[in-house]
Amino acid sequence: QVQLGESGGGLVQAGGSLRLSCAASGLTFSRYPMGWFRQAPGKVREFVAAISWIGGSTSYADSVKGRFSISRDNAKNTVALQMNSLRPEDTAVYYCAAGPQFGGVVQRTSAYVHWGQGTQVTVSS
Repeated sequence: QVQLGESGGGLVQAGGSLRLSCAASGLTFSRYPMGWFRQAPGKVREFVAAISWIGGSTSYADSVKGRFSISRDNAKNTVALQMNSLRPEDTAVYYCAAGPQFGGVVQRTSAYVHWGQGTQVTVSS
């Protein structure tokens, strides 16, 4: 059974930083592209960042480029999202997700097959 578990969320002031982590089990992690998504109250879930299964390619939403960084450690079955210069509009529940085996780096929510339960990030102004 595939399980993805996010951690690292919390409350931070605008301009601060947080590092989210996602631990994966039940799958051959190194075969899966990984993504981070977020969903704010009353809004649809949106793409944040993704990384290829090897880790050589990344993709970011325009709203987070230059502030967020995605990375992965295939030896530890983890993917991380470093978030700097946080803004109140970054407030959301953040989810990690696994794409199809050997798939490309994509931004479509529908392309991801396994999802975590999410972790809350709140940025105060």
